[in-house]
Amino acid sequence: DYTVRLLRSIGAGCRAEPGLNAWFDGSTQGRRLFHHIQVGIAVDTPDGLLVPVIRDVGNRDAAALRAEVNRLKAGARDRTLPATDLRDFTFMLSNFGVMAGRYATPVVVPPSVAILGAGRISQDVVAVEGRIEAHRRIPLSLTFDHRCVTGGEAVRFLAAVIEDLQKP
Repeated sequence: DYTVRLLRSIGAGCRAEPGLNAWFDGSTQGRRLFHHIQVGIAVDTPDGLLVPVIRDVGNRDAAALRAEVNRLKAGARDRTLPATDLRDFTFMLSNFGVMAGRYATPVVVPPSVAILGAGRISQDVVAVEGRIEAHRRIPLSLTFDHRCVTGGEAVRFLAAVIEDLQKP
């Protein structure tokens, strides 16, 4: 279940680098960090894109995350989600790879400061210690607001995401 694995990895990334689980306030040029990880997920519907929010991602198990993803996707597609399910995300996920494409440049939606894009998983040929192996790989694209997130924070976040994705 790639979406759940990506959500879990975002939780790991935000724990490693809390500065990406934040909002930027342009009036004060400041960043507001959040303890709870609220991930907005892009859902393509016949009427356009909706972004429902999965609450408290870092404290939910895989089954609870899957159930919430299913509920939110169904509600987005049939337009029954209350407004409270469509606001106050602190991080975003665009899992565009389920449709097509390997890489993208996801756009950060204020006031959040970062979005992770996940491309289509593929079998890639990889050189490993002088031999060739086929590995399943998922391309990741991280976009962040450089006004309040440093390159170092972004790289450490992405490293934690990748490390978590490599776990079973």
